[in-house]
Amino acid sequence: MQIKKPASGYLTTTLSALMACTFVAMTGCNDTVGGDQKPVKLTYPYKITTTVGMITDIVRQVAGDKAVVTGIIGEGVDPHLFRPSTSDTRKLMNADLVFYNGLLLEGKMSDRLISVASSGKPVFAVTELLDEKNLLQPKEFSGHFDPHVWMDVRAWMKAVQVVAAKLAHFDSANAKYYSDNADVYLVELVKLQQYANQTIATIPRQQRVMITAHDAFNYFARAYDIEVQGIQGLSTESEAGLKRINSLVDMIVDRQINAVFHESSVSRKNIDALKEGAAERGHIVGDGGMIFSDAMGTPGTYEGTYIGMIDHNVTTVTHALGGTAPPHGLGDKLTNYGHD
Repeated sequence: MQIKKPASGYLTTTLSALMACTFVAMTGCNDTVGGDQKPVKLTYPYKITTTVGMITDIVRQVAGDKAVVTGIIGEGVDPHLFRPSTSDTRKLMNADLVFYNGLLLEGKMSDRLISVASSGKPVFAVTELLDEKNLLQPKEFSGHFDPHVWMDVRAWMKAVQVVAAKLAHFDSANAKYYSDNADVYLVELVKLQQYANQTIATIPRQQRVMITAHDAFNYFARAYDIEVQGIQGLSTESEAGLKRINSLVDMIVDRQINAVFHESSVSRKNIDALKEGAAERGHIVGDGGMIFSDAMGTPGTYEGTYIGMIDHNVTTVTHALGGTAPPHGLGDKLTNYGHD
């Protein structure tokens, strides 16, 4: 698969342009959001700092042994609410380069990213290759794009391309190494994409409804042809009103939905309220299981990788809603990500 080459050189970015890149949409922003990059003599492994685990994992796949990659938003942590500590800020400032999502996902740490970029360090949004035409822009999100793009494997393949291109430009002596690593990884992502399409399609159409804690799965819904309903909005800062909960209880009862899903990084109290409300009306709705939204599983486990996260979600949802999926999902068939 062809990895898109980076534009020549790093661009000097004014603070206003940086703010636009950070707070509007990373598509259309050229290259780094940091200042001019001066040539450096690298000592391997050099240091990369990332925000969410989904980015940390793909950067590790591409960087290989050339860099130590440190993520600062860990397992079960909600990036919408995350505020970096002094230690986190130090990790950002001490990195040779930084990767983040953009699209307002890390809204409460934008000032820290701006400070790092203003210091001259290269800071990259992995979403910058995504075409605005393919980004979702829900009405309730104040004119901003939905940042949960990793839920569509095809979109996250673009993020891998960004990482490969930026690393190749930063460390041109190893450009082929990064390109080769990305190509190998993208083959696995193609398998994951095919698995998700084929597996979700086995769920009977009338049962293909996925009710979750918040609206993190809109790209998942579009990519894999499944209806998704979230109790809260795109950001977990939004409150779930009683009206919304009651309307979802009506849906569950009227359509005889048999499972709802709780998320690893979001309180399950609203999901429990749905189950209780349906039970009061004579319909017992099961717990479909835990799925991953804004954070991956435990580091060192299969679910602690991006591929494992999506595989887990697809397999869990399919089993709960009456479709057909292998007991352990796709993992056993992948080259480097199988279960023990």
